[in-house]
Amino acid sequence: MPLSDIAVSAQSVTKLFGSAEHGLRALDNVSVDIRRNQFFTLLGPSGCGKTTLLRMIAGFETPTAGVIELDGRDITAEPPFKRPVNTVFQSYALFPHLTVAQNVSFGLEMLGRSRSEIRSTTEEMLALVRMEAMAGRLPAQLSGGQQQRVALARALAPRPSVLLLDEPLSALDLKLRKQMQIELKRMQVETGITFVFVTHDQEEALTMSDRIAVMEAGHILQIGSPRDIYERPANRFVAGFIGESNFLEGRVVADGPPARILLDGGQELLADIADCPGTGEAATIAVRPEYVLLGAAEAPGALRGTISNLIYFGTDMHCHVQLDGGEELVARIPAGLSGREKPEAGTIAGVSFAPGALRIVGN
Repeated sequence: MPLSDIAVSAQSVTKLFGSAEHGLRALDNVSVDIRRNQFFTLLGPSGCGKTTLLRMIAGFETPTAGVIELDGRDITAEPPFKRPVNTVFQSYALFPHLTVAQNVSFGLEMLGRSRSEIRSTTEEMLALVRMEAMAGRLPAQLSGGQQQRVALARALAPRPSVLLLDEPLSALDLKLRKQMQIELKRMQVETGITFVFVTHDQEEALTMSDRIAVMEAGHILQIGSPRDIYERPANRFVAGFIGESNFLEGRVVADGPPARILLDGGQELLADIADCPGTGEAATIAVRPEYVLLGAAEAPGALRGTISNLIYFGTDMHCHVQLDGGEELVARIPAGLSGREKPEAGTIAGVSFAPGALRIVGN
């Protein structure tokens, strides 16, 4: 890939807090390229290293080893104020004594921009975040969502090469958070600025991102589009962390196609499975609940199980099934089913899977 396509590059980055023997290895030899004009998300549980990597790009932390590049330039040792990046924090950090417009224009004034540029850019940014009518208000007079919009406008006003966002939606209620997911993506597209977003929320990542890096214990486990990450997880952690997954353990009787896998519970699964291990090998199979199909218990090739519980979620239901061998699966089915189509707890069912839905995942 040409260098001009890369906005941020981390090369073999390690971060150690404390001594080499007893310290915390927050990042362990992490490498990632973030393309220009892209919404890129660092996703993972608390303590996985995502915020540490973001702080290194911002200049708030220095790598123990490795290199950070911005637009092809080594910025590893540069202080934050020399980097053309801005950061939006979870707390928003607005100046309480300044109006909305003054908060947005503050960074431009510090950069010595002309009055006309400051005025026009401030108006442009307030329009971008749809806060023109609030220009004269103080932060205390704004809701949490409005304060976040002001923080975004202030960070975008100097037109940084990269905007870093450290879990900025986590303090918002669910409905507002969903609205702001759409707004953030709109702003990224309209400005063309590279967004690097940190979150532990899988829905945020899937909704907004062009590419996602899934992190765990200081490592990047997989990088790809939301569809790639969801439909083709690299290992069991990714499959379990992104969305919901069912897992079946077994051993390959014949690698097919179709593959024959003897499940640990004793039933045999017959299916076309990509990248199936060889005969005699252990296999962990992942399948999303929406691809689990329920039918008649005597259906050819179906696994036999008992419906143990039904949980209503409004648009759909989660149907918990215990296979005869003891394994448990969840099927996601439309809530509007009625009559004979609607499953009932305690009944016997045949369990099959949508074509191409089964994935072999490593541990």
